Amino acid sequence: MHTTNEFVTAAVNANHAEGVATWCYFDEFHILLRDPLTASYFVAVWKMLRKKGCVPSALTQNVKDLLASREIENILDNTDFMVLLSQAQSDRAILAKQLGISEHQLSYITHSNSGEGLLFYGNVTIPFVDRFPRGEIYDLLTTRPEDLAHERTDE
Repeated sequence: MHTTNEFVTAAVNANHAEGVATWCYFDEFHILLRDPLTASYFVAVWKMLRKKGCVPSALTQNVKDLLASREIENILDNTDFMVLLSQAQSDRAILAKQLGISEHQLSYITHSNSGEGLLFYGNVTIPFVDRFPRGEIYDLLTTRPEDLAHERTDE
């Protein structure tokens, strides 16, 4: 893990030296916060990456697991933009308390459809509905198993 993190840091540093922004995606982020050493490393890296023109993006399916980390508050304090999609009941309760989400706002992440949720940007919370049109770009980007199965049968 530390080897991978050092590679990412080196790439961000090289891009920053050339004036190039970097996007870093950390999927299943809650796993990275399980180990105390890795979690504390990510707090430091998160702050450093942002200062060097990087947009670190953490993705996870279970917010409850993510919020179980003691380090997540430090990361959230250094995060300006967040997207929440449909959340389980227990996760919604935790998020409402942690992020100050109103009951009305929670309705946008309660049994919501694809492309619906909440955007957090600074102190602003915005409900959204995005109906991305089906077509060539959608087919390239989709991760929905039913869409991928349909694509395989078309070949």
